[in-house]
Amino acid sequence: QVQLVESGGGLVQAGDSLRLSCAASARSFSSYTMGWFRQAPGKERAYVAAISASGRYTNYADSVKGRFTISRDNAKNTVYLQMNSLKPEDTAVYYCAASDSSWVDATASAYRYWGQGTQVTVSS
Repeated sequence: QVQLVESGGGLVQAGDSLRLSCAASARSFSSYTMGWFRQAPGKERAYVAAISASGRYTNYADSVKGRFTISRDNAKNTVYLQMNSLKPEDTAVYYCAASDSSWVDATASAYRYWGQGTQVTVSS
């Protein structure tokens, strides 16, 4: 019902920046809370950031606060994750997700729709 496609991942050096994009195929994109999660090999899926449907409210995991910025362009059905000052520990597959809840949520179970992920690798 809702398709999400991430792009923008790649291999970068520590201290570099990347901007991830998530394109949504949904009639009511502007009604969804959107989130970013990441998963490294052998580790559980971890919350990164979330943004409310209107874009008014944002929330970040402590590990990325001050370095990452989540934003959205509802006219383009796209959510972004600007990642600055990247660290090797940021290496993971990054997933965008959509929730039909009306509030920002840091819990993965709150998100109903998920993209396929995009790989981000940060070298030392």
